[in-house]
Amino acid sequence: MTIKDVAKEAGVSSAAVSRYFNGGSLSEDKKEKISKVVEKNHYVPNQTAQSMRTGKSGQIGVIIPKINSESFSQIMKGIAKAMDNSDYNLILGCTYGKQEKEVEYIESMQSNKMEGILLMGTIMTPYLATAIKKCKVPIVVTGQNFENVPCVYFDDKNALSDMTRLMLRKRKKLAYIGVTEDDLSAGKARKQGVERALEEAGINKASLITKISDFSMEGGYEAMKSLIDEGALIDGVICATDLIAHGAMQAIKEAGKKIPKDISLAGVGNSWADIISEPELTTVRLFYEECGKTAFGMLKEMIDSPEKKHVISRVMLGYEIIERGSI
Repeated sequence: MTIKDVAKEAGVSSAAVSRYFNGGSLSEDKKEKISKVVEKNHYVPNQTAQSMRTGKSGQIGVIIPKINSESFSQIMKGIAKAMDNSDYNLILGCTYGKQEKEVEYIESMQSNKMEGILLMGTIMTPYLATAIKKCKVPIVVTGQNFENVPCVYFDDKNALSDMTRLMLRKRKKLAYIGVTEDDLSAGKARKQGVERALEEAGINKASLITKISDFSMEGGYEAMKSLIDEGALIDGVICATDLIAHGAMQAIKEAGKKIPKDISLAGVGNSWADIISEPELTTVRLFYEECGKTAFGMLKEMIDSPEKKHVISRVMLGYEIIERGSI
């Protein structure tokens, strides 16, 4: 069945049927006639043909670094909820941590007529910066505060400053397990937040013992084990993510030390595992779902209003310190 067949059976023009599916202006009488034929025949318009006619695919591309991440899944949840009230479909691409794949997806999604692209937390490289600049469709980044790029990000620096101030009420010899500072948010900004709070407390930031992990629980375990094996004189550890903190927790327990009696511990993320660990983990809650909703809303506005395509909007979301038994 084609649009012409629907039009003939409904007693309307093919143009009217096309407007019906594309959300164009149409009388209630014609809408009702077309709707009855569509429902009777279970008709679904050919998406490819419709895209060729209208120049619009009705699809949004989403690029993520990995599948097994609670933060990214929560952002995805926010995007999906926001899309419930729209006519867009979501096309997902996962880079599995390969930075070159981001550019490949951006180019591929443009070629496949995506109307906009959401790019989740990433490391800015000259290659990526060029791809974003040349992108012919609206693009919004989540989780990173990039200059000259529309983005929705978190107040990482202030969040870690507040967490450090909380830790310093009970502990004085702190260590920090972070991630690469090439990651401007989770890496650089979070470390800067810890250092700022130390300096405010009259503690030289150079005295902060720092270990670098990847974003995994295994990386957190190895970093904490290294601190213990080296005999670091510490009584508190702040981690850049909850997953790192749970790895550190395992290493602390294996060393026969008690949390928080011997070493206090804190993370970032407010994951489900925080409340089933022993003790429960003190953490920073970041509003991931709200990030997804806000990013999609920003992207949709850019799509619907072409004059706003080149407007650089940058939205910073707040945070909440959640104190539990680990400090």
